Amino acid sequence: MATTDRQARTLALAHALSAAERGLAVIPLSRTKLPALRSPHRDETGPGPGAITRCRGECGRFGHGVHDASTDPARIRALFAAAPRVTGYGIACGLPPHHLIGVDLDTKSRSDPSAALRELALRHLFTIPATVVVLTPSGGRHLWLSGPPDVVVPNSASRLAPGIDIRGAGGYLVGPGSRTDHGTYTAAPGTAHLAPAACPHALLRLLLPPPHAHHPTLPSAGGHGQGLVQFVLAAHEGQRNTRLFWAACRAYEDGIGSALVGPLLEAALNTGLSEREARATIASAARMTGHHP
Repeated sequence: MATTDRQARTLALAHALSAAERGLAVIPLSRTKLPALRSPHRDETGPGPGAITRCRGECGRFGHGVHDASTDPARIRALFAAAPRVTGYGIACGLPPHHLIGVDLDTKSRSDPSAALRELALRHLFTIPATVVVLTPSGGRHLWLSGPPDVVVPNSASRLAPGIDIRGAGGYLVGPGSRTDHGTYTAAPGTAHLAPAACPHALLRLLLPPPHAHHPTLPSAGGHGQGLVQFVLAAHEGQRNTRLFWAACRAYEDGIGSALVGPLLEAALNTGLSEREARATIASAARMTGHHP
């Protein structure tokens, strides 16, 4: 058994190092598909709820899940050496240079996620480009897509449609070659050599969170624009770029994008974004909706 475990770890490390050469940040996983390293803070106590969970690796120790992810071969070898029960590896989403977005078509549900994705594509006029496809042991598929650098795509489960899960910033995908309790993840024939394809604009808009109900918009263009500005102003850290991008896309789609550039920019600056970041995000939204920044 020890030899088998050693072979599995060696194979997983080889796959992980190969992924890192392609710019994909990786972490070691166990057979359960969970991070193989335990948190160094598991026995700590803090002054309040969640006090020990805020560390994302700043302490310098391993065991912070996806926050350990790296493309540095030396660090990857150290991570795998510290986790003797490794049989696979995870690929962090949302990080440069690919800003990976994973579309998980999960066959464990009673729905048909592939059919649901085709229906979404027909309804919203997009096609899934040729890209990396990873086959899961349960018969599902992971589609790898690349997102814009100035947009944060959140994780979600069955929000688009039953059986379609999204792996975005803070999430990870099980890498091809990983062994789990249920089998091995493999790259679909003809896709292993591909780079993650750019996420279609229409699909990207579906992946971003809609405004919350407590930010109503009025029927008039002025009221609608004010609602979009308020939506940006209500952003917390970690939501600012995403909210600004969504609001700008909505404004351009509704024909008020040019008039709302100034108010949206001012709102973004008030949330703490730099002017350079805010202008780049608004310009990206303009291009994505077929307008000139």
